[in-house]
Amino acid sequence: MFFLLLSLQAAGAATAEPPRYAECMDLASADPAAGVLNASRWRIDGGGMLARQCLGVAYTNQQKWAAAAGAFEEAARDAEAAKDARAANYWAQSGNAWLAAGDAAKARRALDAALAGGSLSGLALGEAHLDRARAQVTAGELESAREDIDKALVEARDDPLGWLLSATLARRQGDLPRAHRDIAEALKRAGNDASVQLEAGNIAASERDEAGARAAWGRAVELGQDGPVAEAARKALAQFSGS
Repeated sequence: MFFLLLSLQAAGAATAEPPRYAECMDLASADPAAGVLNASRWRIDGGGMLARQCLGVAYTNQQKWAAAAGAFEEAARDAEAAKDARAANYWAQSGNAWLAAGDAAKARRALDAALAGGSLSGLALGEAHLDRARAQVTAGELESAREDIDKALVEARDDPLGWLLSATLARRQGDLPRAHRDIAEALKRAGNDASVQLEAGNIAASERDEAGARAAWGRAVELGQDGPVAEAARKALAQFSGS
């Protein structure tokens, strides 16, 4: 959720905000349940988009993704009504939360709105393209996803997730040279990430590099411990059990 947290900071830093905003955001992080109540009261008191954003943060910190997405969307609509450029950030946050909730269609709509505004720039722009690519991959729209990933790699070049997703998509599309190059970039940035090592093994296996696949999948098992990535790596390694 790095992008979501980054965007929240950017949205809050755009202008001088009232003291209640900082108080609300602090509580949303320190005690999310109390933060929901506090932000809801502020919203009733006329806190507008800032109260709705704060509510989204509180829900995010409780991992109540759908509720968070709805709060950010309401903040975006309030911002649009006020002709406030932060609307794009709020739409992007909503899209990110919808992805976490597992609803790629709603994520896509929110991210379309974020990018249509034209006010995102730099890392926030790159991460919005990356999130939209994730939604497109889920929908099977691989060519559109490639376009968004390539844009993300320009604006968010240091994000290992961008390189990981690019490598995975390239492998799925049969472009193994690009998959190899892009997973190397992901490994430079996040070699201790189990998901990166899992995909490195997948690519090595696609290239018929058994030794490379074994090494990467073995590392994914070590890093992932008892999680789903480690389990996927164990299953992949099982194909070599008789060799």
